[in-house]
Amino acid sequence: MIRSLEARDSAAWRELFRAYGVFYETDFTEEVLDRVWAIVQRDELVHALVSEVDDVVVGFAHYRYHPDTFSGGWDWFLDDLYVSPDARGSGSATALIEKLGELARERGQPGTLRWITAADNVRAQRVYDRVATKATWVTYEIQLGSD
Repeated sequence: MIRSLEARDSAAWRELFRAYGVFYETDFTEEVLDRVWAIVQRDELVHALVSEVDDVVVGFAHYRYHPDTFSGGWDWFLDDLYVSPDARGSGSATALIEKLGELARERGQPGTLRWITAADNVRAQRVYDRVATKATWVTYEIQLGSD
């Protein structure tokens, strides 16, 4: 089942988000976890969904949407997607992505859903290749300072 993140999900979300950081070789401090939790709880700019299997939260998706300057419509961006190793293959990742499409249509804001992943995240890319088209865009980044 896919649903919006709720306050009662704090412990499960923290465990999953910490594991997500480990996957990307990042050790999130408690301060970072607190700040990110506060951001997704506000549900203003960044929104969150969770995936449950047998009433256990096994995955999450953080996303946002904004006006698209190429079409005048809407762009949706999937910031973070993670499913616990024990639940991989359950369809949770696909269901989270599909739910974003449903939300866009329900809100009258269909457009394009985009996301990035690490080049070596091959397992996730197998899912993404089934549900989306690989873009030709190249991503750049600049660190603008520390938080």
